[in-house]
Amino acid sequence: MVRGNNAKYYFAEGFRSIFTHGFMSFAAVCMIVACLLIMGSFSLVAVNMDSMLGNLEQENEFLAYIDESYTTQQAQALLDDIEGVQNVSSAEFISRDEAMEEFLAGREENELLESLPPEVLRDRFSIRVVDIELMAQTVNLVEGVTGVAKVSAALEIAQGFVMVRNIATGIALVLIGILLFIALFIISNTIKLATFYRREEISIMKMCGATNSFVRWPFVVEGMILGMLGALVAFSMQWGIYQLIQAMMISSDGFMLVTMIPFAAMASKMLMIFCGTGLFIGVVGSLLAIRKFLQV
Repeated sequence: MVRGNNAKYYFAEGFRSIFTHGFMSFAAVCMIVACLLIMGSFSLVAVNMDSMLGNLEQENEFLAYIDESYTTQQAQALLDDIEGVQNVSSAEFISRDEAMEEFLAGREENELLESLPPEVLRDRFSIRVVDIELMAQTVNLVEGVTGVAKVSAALEIAQGFVMVRNIATGIALVLIGILLFIALFIISNTIKLATFYRREEISIMKMCGATNSFVRWPFVVEGMILGMLGALVAFSMQWGIYQLIQAMMISSDGFMLVTMIPFAAMASKMLMIFCGTGLFIGVVGSLLAIRKFLQV
């Protein structure tokens, strides 16, 4: 624990060290900013991909066809049973007439098609699920509902969405982990260079009876300040870069299908992540850097 009477000394020494080794401090902040920007960019790409895949998942639905012997009223009465199936988020009834209109829509005029009576089609339900990963199980449960004759579902497409989402999430997590390790390595070595110039001062303090914690805390404070400063700078730059890319996407016809989540909707979480990661990098990097010089 940091004693109250020593706290001022720790912070004063931490700030003094930053300005004393101005170039090294600047280099450390730049390293933190660069690493946080790279990690933040990968994270934002993963979040937006997950959001776009989520939107596609919501459009992925399957049809449940009702037994031909059921009247329209009897078919409509099955709504509660179908919506009561586990993992079903919503079900919309489509009558034979509506199905025929949808079938003929967009097709060229054809007397043979127009002469078809609606009775050749079945009443049906358009069903959406809560979790697309459970699509196959949900289809089986709906097939078991009394009155449902058959079910039509593009399970391969659903499984494709799940695979793409899992791969994208996995790649993003691996890259973030690698970059976090690189950031710790860079910041620890950067602070170690600054510590190297103070090795004699640290040796004298140790020989005079200073404890390891007394020597260590100013460097920890220095790492905290550098980490927070780097996090705030990186957050501001990330916001500006994201806004610029979003504006380019909106103005470009080639990216009309790509939608990006507004940064403001993620700003508070991103700020907490950036500050937490910056503090972690700064503190752990400082502890790794000072460890060698405490062995006097």
